[in-house]
Amino acid sequence: MNLRLKRLLSKPTLSALSRLSPRSISPASTIFTTFNGGKTPSSPPFQTPSNTHHPKSFYSSPHLKFSLSTARRTSSETQDSDEEYEVAMNEFLSRFVHRMRGRLNEAYPQSDKPTIDAMLLVIVDKLVGQMEKGASLQEMVMSKEDLSEDLWRTVWEVSHEVYSDMEREKKKEKMKKFLQSEQVKALTRFASEVGVRGDMLHELRFKWAREAMEESEFYESLEKYREEEEDEEEAEEGEVVAEEAAVESGEEGGASGGGGGLPKRHGKIKYKLYGLDLSGAQWKEVADKIHEAGEVFFPQEAKSITGKCKLVTDKILGMRMDDDPQTLLNEWVELLQPNRVDWVSLLEKLREKDALLYLKIAEHVLDEPSFQADIQDYFKLIDIHATENRLEDAERLLKKMSEKGMSPDLLTVTSLVRMYSKAGNLERAKEAFESLKSLGFKPDQDIYSCMIMAYVNAGQPKSGEGLMREMETRDIKPSEEIHMALLRAFAQRGDVSGAQRIVTTMQFAGYQQTPESCILLVEACGKAGNPSEARRHFDSMARLGYKPDDRCTAIMISAYEKKNELDRALHLLLQLEKEGFEPGIATYSVLVDWLGKLQLVDEVEQMLGKIAQLGEAPPLKIQVSLCDMYSRAGIEKKALQALGVLEAKKDLLAQEDFERIIQGLIKGNFVQEAQRIHKLMEDQGFTTSESLNISLMATKTFGTGSGSRRRGKR
Repeated sequence: MNLRLKRLLSKPTLSALSRLSPRSISPASTIFTTFNGGKTPSSPPFQTPSNTHHPKSFYSSPHLKFSLSTARRTSSETQDSDEEYEVAMNEFLSRFVHRMRGRLNEAYPQSDKPTIDAMLLVIVDKLVGQMEKGASLQEMVMSKEDLSEDLWRTVWEVSHEVYSDMEREKKKEKMKKFLQSEQVKALTRFASEVGVRGDMLHELRFKWAREAMEESEFYESLEKYREEEEDEEEAEEGEVVAEEAAVESGEEGGASGGGGGLPKRHGKIKYKLYGLDLSGAQWKEVADKIHEAGEVFFPQEAKSITGKCKLVTDKILGMRMDDDPQTLLNEWVELLQPNRVDWVSLLEKLREKDALLYLKIAEHVLDEPSFQADIQDYFKLIDIHATENRLEDAERLLKKMSEKGMSPDLLTVTSLVRMYSKAGNLERAKEAFESLKSLGFKPDQDIYSCMIMAYVNAGQPKSGEGLMREMETRDIKPSEEIHMALLRAFAQRGDVSGAQRIVTTMQFAGYQQTPESCILLVEACGKAGNPSEARRHFDSMARLGYKPDDRCTAIMISAYEKKNELDRALHLLLQLEKEGFEPGIATYSVLVDWLGKLQLVDEVEQMLGKIAQLGEAPPLKIQVSLCDMYSRAGIEKKALQALGVLEAKKDLLAQEDFERIIQGLIKGNFVQEAQRIHKLMEDQGFTTSESLNISLMATKTFGTGSGSRRRGKR
């Protein structure tokens, strides 16, 4: 490239230019003759990209041209517009000088500054002359009295670069206004309130500002189009035709030269370069800042994928879950040399095709240096795994993130709280919750609800109630579902005072008492062994207008069973039947269990007949009761029949069910069956209680053999 420019500017020419000062250069023809040597060189001094995209306008309009509406402006508006135009033109030429100086210094490293300055003044003078004529690149190239063809192409390219920088800076300034608009501020505040933080909030804010700016530009373009239409209607027909012909000629010339790389003229160009002082280091700093801002406001596009790289891409998209993607990814990187935008484009295609494959490959991509993974990328994957309750995958990514020196942010920790709470891992949920507080985040209703449910699922409703009180002190109203979850937990544990506190809190919070809350109060009293208090809550349901259903009645009968008050239970059933109540399978199940413990075999079988009439399959609990009753009664056939049903559903049995079955078999002297069920119980992972161990040891010491005392083979 240096040799080509040296052919254009020979040594005698350089010597002549070096003796010229900016003030001594006057006639344009003399300058051209001295600079160009009177002929066009055969080889270009600069290489110009063949595929350069050029903007359409110097300001925001497609073409700066005179119109009738401009002529009708007031003198003050015209003066302001001219001053603004002169400032913009001076900035354009100063930036052009700075960039062109770099090209000349690269081509002529041995030339001193006065020589380079003389060259620049000649080029700028010729450029301004062509701009005043409104010439296109084709007209410049075809001009034999100006600079050479290749030098004009270089001027055109540098002009385009300067012009693009100025356009980006204008858009950046315009974007700042929209970033501070009330609409964007409102959206940002809302996103912050719902938990969006960090880089994601930053990206969303710029996205909303860009959308607002694009909408504004769209309506501005419509308004300008309307004004242009009105101006054309008022113009004379001949002038319109001439103007259209000039525009078409300019567009054709621009197309042949690679696009419009120069700003359109606005009358006579008045410019001041002040001896090229404006081409100093400050313009380099400005250009660097513009390029950096352009990367934020106008992200890069993904590279086009063709040839072998496209084949590798298709292989990646068509992978199976058990394939190792690292080899293909390495080949893809070698072929494409991707940046972050290319990686994001690939991952989006994977996500649309196969979500699981996307997660697998995205985890590999996190380790790629060209992807430049940040904490937001880790959060996206962790949040997906947490939502799907995949603890191991989420914790693996969390460990990898910590190895990279990244600490979890608010969004990541919030996702972990939800994940551990849902999985029932109370300790890890507490750690994440405390970490959330240490980061300065005040938990919202959703986070509090997750933690309360974690305590409920872990059997610690009092700790969950403490968090609910903390919510109330912060003026966060707990939902009705949270109240009911705590009430249900207290009821299952037989904690009457805790259940009553929750009901009272619900009433103060404005939640009306429901049939479910009444039933849970009855259950709490029944499990606490207080049937009279349970009956009081049972009767209060009727006063509230709720009729007790089968489940509520079964809970009340179970409360009487705790104290073995069979007469009161039967009296209640008779009273309810008079009111139209018909027992269901829940009530019959409680009665079968109770009567079975009393060895009332005939009455139990009558109950079984009524259950059969309901047409529903009896619950497993009834089979446990029947096995225990028939074993104790020595009815071998029916005992073994019920035992067979239970063995087939051993995975559904709890520890207390196993122990009751074994104790019943021991009491009925079914020793071999008892030992077999005991082994089955241990295989299920249950531990043997002390009382059951004593019973089993007694059978080994005093037992007389399996079935030696069986009786009553009904």
